[in-house]
Amino acid sequence: MNRPIYEIAKDIRKAWPNVHYAARPYLNAMGTISGPSDLYGCDNAKGIVIYFLGNARTFKGPEAKALKAELKKVCGIK
Repeated sequence: MNRPIYEIAKDIRKAWPNVHYAARPYLNAMGTISGPSDLYGCDNAKGIVIYFLGNARTFKGPEAKALKAELKKVCGIK
């Protein structure tokens, strides 16, 4: 069973206290969505996660790797 995206986002905030400015709006959006089929405004959750991952390249380390992998699994991103 997958965790909701907002819970993963909460863990990312704990692990990454100085979120990169380009990733921050996507992390904020992820804090309000549950699953990959949810909408945030006109954007779907999967798209938001993809944009977050693209802007979160400075989020590194074992915990970052695990959280990014979990996001990919939840959204079906390879």
